[in-house]
Amino acid sequence: MTGNASETAEATDSESPQTTVEVGCTGHVRTALGTHQLEFAFDGETLREFLDAFFEEYDVRDLVMAKRESDATTPGWAKTDRLPGTWRKNPEGEQTRAYARVMVNGRFNELLDGLDTRLEDGDRVALVYPFMFCC
Repeated sequence: MTGNASETAEATDSESPQTTVEVGCTGHVRTALGTHQLEFAFDGETLREFLDAFFEEYDVRDLVMAKRESDATTPGWAKTDRLPGTWRKNPEGEQTRAYARVMVNGRFNELLDGLDTRLEDGDRVALVYPFMFCC
């Protein structure tokens, strides 16, 4: 066998797939970025890898992602022990802020594989955090 472990690790790192997606932004995210749409390339293939790379380049993580469960909900949600239908949410630490959503090709990531959703070149990722006005 030729080569050492560090050379093998370097070769593996350089072979990490790069994915390019179309990013759409609404509301507060659009205001912070100054645009509603952009193309973004990142190393990896999952929504989690996209978000990590995107938030490293653009400082909008706090607009989209909840730091704790209480940031992901809002007072006034109906309290019930059993909700009708099938309801899924991402685990704590992977949830969006109340009213904010991350969508892949028009579908909420919670309805796919959460932050482990696989992305392909050309997929559309939407970072949605609408303006909310009250009477």
